[in-house]
Amino acid sequence: MITYDKLFIGGTWAEPSNPELLDVASPHDRSVIGRAAQARPADIDRAVAIARDAFDHGPWPRTAPAERIAVIRRYNALREARADEIAALITAENGSALWFTRAGQSGLTRQADAFLRAAEEFGWEETLQPAGPVRSMVRREPLGVVAAIIPWNSPFSAANAKIIPALLAGDAVVLKVSPENSLSMNLLAGLMAEAGLPAGALSVLPADRETSEHLVRHPDVDKIAFTGSTRAGRRIASLAGEQLKRVSLELGGKSAAIVLPDADLDAVAQGVKFGSLLNNGESCIAQTRILAPRGRYDEIVAALAEMVASLPVGDPSDDKTFIGPMVRPDQQQRVRDYIELGIAEGARVVTGGPQVPVGLEQGNYVTPTLFADVDNSMRIAREEIFGPVLVVVPYDDEDDAVRIANDSDYGLSGGVWSADPEHALAVARRLRTGTVTINGAPIGFDGPFGGFKASGIGREYGAVGLSAYIEYKTVTVS
Repeated sequence: MITYDKLFIGGTWAEPSNPELLDVASPHDRSVIGRAAQARPADIDRAVAIARDAFDHGPWPRTAPAERIAVIRRYNALREARADEIAALITAENGSALWFTRAGQSGLTRQADAFLRAAEEFGWEETLQPAGPVRSMVRREPLGVVAAIIPWNSPFSAANAKIIPALLAGDAVVLKVSPENSLSMNLLAGLMAEAGLPAGALSVLPADRETSEHLVRHPDVDKIAFTGSTRAGRRIASLAGEQLKRVSLELGGKSAAIVLPDADLDAVAQGVKFGSLLNNGESCIAQTRILAPRGRYDEIVAALAEMVASLPVGDPSDDKTFIGPMVRPDQQQRVRDYIELGIAEGARVVTGGPQVPVGLEQGNYVTPTLFADVDNSMRIAREEIFGPVLVVVPYDDEDDAVRIANDSDYGLSGGVWSADPEHALAVARRLRTGTVTINGAPIGFDGPFGGFKASGIGREYGAVGLSAYIEYKTVTVS
């Protein structure tokens, strides 16, 4: 049992405005694994006031970039030293299988290293080539107070994607995290304090949606950085527009994986296992629409069915488990409802179904499910399910595959499978999506990450992600 009865506000552990603690439940068996204080609007007001003062008068925005880089490097080293503990804690909170949370630790290192490289190479102050008698200087300066709001599904990765570039830029940050992640995100707060982050630069506040909206509306917040659902993103963009706040939104996805006729089906099945069903399917980048050529459709469906049916489902802390439980009972029910919807729409269940796996009724479990005979107009092919549910959509030719892949409100991720990587690259260039992987290649952290269309506004990671947290100032000298 882990208990946090205080809130991390401005670098210190402070008494919450409401002393009542939230029970953090295990998705595996719904037992209580910890308790934590939750922020209310009064706590948001206090955190923003401290951040505002720290930005306007404190040392952090005026600290040399090299010193800010050193603090973030120390934080990253401290996190690496506790990687196993962090992985186990996220598994306990989220139900994410241990193989996934352990593998994610090296990803967190690569993510932070990419930001650190970008900060070291960043032109914080540059003199432009003089034009006549006037000399122009471009400065990249801290933006202000950042409200960073993240979801529950991959908390450290989502938090680091926002707080690391914002802090490297010299901003002050109020990080609002989901109640489900109260334990791991309080651990993150302690690591930041241990790394030497000065007072006022960071607050970490678990809170509900109502309190989140109070943070978004706060007049002393200069920028909102949000990861979450498209519906919530639209609401945040509307509120930000009223006050002309800066905003970046990393939203949902319904990504397509195009299997070209020459693809190796063993490689496809293995790649879909990790690219489409990672983190129990609770991932915005999951490639859950599999586009298959009609000439090999039955063969591809059979290969995917064998893979999905073989996945071990169970206790996420067991090394043998590939698919764990959904994060909450309502999320479990949402996914089961989508499976029922797919059946009602006329799709064919090849493996899986809406039933809870036998012997796992005490937790938030869903049976991994594969649908065939799916038309791209069906809701199960258009809406983000956020669970271990895949649909296989047939296509006639390459142009038809590209058309179907692009026929989506979303545009976050996608994939192409082919024996000819150059051919796959040509197809990738035609897709309207922010990230495309070829033959299961991992997503890198130096390039920008984000979405087209309803998948968001702006980009994260690397130098582009760092740029999202600075303001440009041009000074001319005659």
